[in-house]
Amino acid sequence: MPEVTLTAEAGREIGSSATRRLRSEGRIPGVVYGHGAEPIPVSVQAREFQIAMSGEAGRNTLLSLTVDGTDFLTLARDIQHHPVKNVVTHVDFLIVRRDEVISAEVGINLVGEAIEVHHGDGVVDQQLFTLSVKARPADIPPSVDIDISTLTIGGALHVSDITIPAGVELETDIDATVVAGQPPRVQVTEAEEAEAAGVETPDGETPVATDDAAEG
Repeated sequence: MPEVTLTAEAGREIGSSATRRLRSEGRIPGVVYGHGAEPIPVSVQAREFQIAMSGEAGRNTLLSLTVDGTDFLTLARDIQHHPVKNVVTHVDFLIVRRDEVISAEVGINLVGEAIEVHHGDGVVDQQLFTLSVKARPADIPPSVDIDISTLTIGGALHVSDITIPAGVELETDIDATVVAGQPPRVQVTEAEEAEAAGVETPDGETPVATDDAAEG
């Protein structure tokens, strides 16, 4: 995975007023930490950080962070956002080594077309969007793919159906469902409404009233 160079300024002031001033100047406050190093309060240009994180690897982008002439290999972690403006308000830079195995979250992409599900007016229901993995920083994949072309209504694909790159270890349960083929939502809704009303459902079965209902 290629590295992205990012420059940070050390020695920022701590406190809410200083933080607001930094943000008004288009900078993001943060801290560099890890591997026993003393935490270093820093700030980075918001635009430069946004560009650095906009690549294929997203949050798993390896950042060569330059702080006062010293380079740190880092990953951006605990990225905080403003609840309304949706801008980054703080970021932690975790120092990593190239030879260490670390945990990360990678996105899951659905590829192919679930023809049988679509022909039956069904719904492709993605239930898992990220995988927890362990790997060396350079081996963390930007994302993983799962082919849904064999998916059917009533069927499901699991983590075990994903091809995991070499050097990557799964932390997510391999039996976890990634995507399921659901029946048409209209049919499901009609069946639920019929059951709630106590009338005959499409499969010919009439819901049985409970003892409490019968007594009422």
